[in-house]
Amino acid sequence: MFEIDQLCESVPHASVPDNAVTDVRCRVYRAPITSGVAMSFGALGHRVMFLVDVEFDDGSVATGESWVNYPSWGWRERIATVTEGIAPLLVGRRFTGTAAVRDVLLSSLTRVARQWGAIGPVYQAISAIDQAFWVRAAQQRGVALSALLSDDPLTEIPIYGSSLGPSGVRESAERCLDLGLHAAKVKLGFGRETDEQNLAVARSILGDGFRLFGDANQGWTLEEAISMAPMLRDFGIEWIEEPVSGDAPEHLGRVFTETGIAIATGENLYGSEAFLPYLAQPGVSIVQPDAGKVGGVTDYQQVVAAAAASGTLVAPHLYNGAYSTAISIQLAAANPTTPWLEWDIRQNPVREPVDHLLTPNGTVAVPRVSGLGVDIDLEHLAPYLVPLSEEAQ
Repeated sequence: MFEIDQLCESVPHASVPDNAVTDVRCRVYRAPITSGVAMSFGALGHRVMFLVDVEFDDGSVATGESWVNYPSWGWRERIATVTEGIAPLLVGRRFTGTAAVRDVLLSSLTRVARQWGAIGPVYQAISAIDQAFWVRAAQQRGVALSALLSDDPLTEIPIYGSSLGPSGVRESAERCLDLGLHAAKVKLGFGRETDEQNLAVARSILGDGFRLFGDANQGWTLEEAISMAPMLRDFGIEWIEEPVSGDAPEHLGRVFTETGIAIATGENLYGSEAFLPYLAQPGVSIVQPDAGKVGGVTDYQQVVAAAAASGTLVAPHLYNGAYSTAISIQLAAANPTTPWLEWDIRQNPVREPVDHLLTPNGTVAVPRVSGLGVDIDLEHLAPYLVPLSEEAQ
């Protein structure tokens, strides 16, 4: 098992230009969607992209994205956390590398986060800052982030379609075929009858040779997860994501022991250290760090190192806007333990600036522009930009 001291030794680092931070500011893009995205725990009525811009005394700006999908008011909290909690720690200071930024933020915010009971929101906010500094490091070297992290990054990555269900499964499955995909993930946890109907529709549309995965979003008890296994096997589900509550790794291990179905988990874990108990569980075959939640590029890469040591695949969780999507593409391209990238096939206006990277072959092209890999044009998203004066409404 990968130990904590090994994890600490695996902290990736890159130098950045020695310029003082002059400003840290937020941008929020909030787009209503015509058909809400249902989860086993609630529905998503808007697509939100929360960007953090870090400006330096040379006039340059580096940007990262923080995950704010849930709760619906999460973006309002994030404004306060970034402007009142993080900005004062950065403005006026010079940092020579990504590790120095991370050390300042974690040493200053971890204890208050625990006192607050808000490790998640704090790590989500730190993720955006960490992303921004890693992009800046890549820009300094004139390479895309994937080339900074790997000597031989991939040029394209297979994707699997997610968000099939609980409604519109037929249309979503047909969309997967239209995109040339070869794998997809069905949302589960809506009652046995609904789950069975949705799996049947997905399999009938996609065909026997199409790879199917499942995601219960922590919607089952341990007993329910075990009882669902025969049905999942009947429909050829290769792995099940978060079948039970994600804060009990031993329960995930038991689901595998009792059913033999591979387990995927990790989107709701914060900091790389949190992954170690899960990597030690039998049957956890795939871990799913989210670069906008886990702590940014730094913690993501630590998870990759720990997963590689335990023979576990890494398939990043990706349910974000254009910036986190671009970052995730770069991270996936840099890591040979990543077999595919998640791609939400439902309406997502705030991801549209990078949708052109999809190929007709069920893959996403890995762009090579310095830094983020791609120049993201947000002009057409202007109608969704939230005036910061609205934060108190």
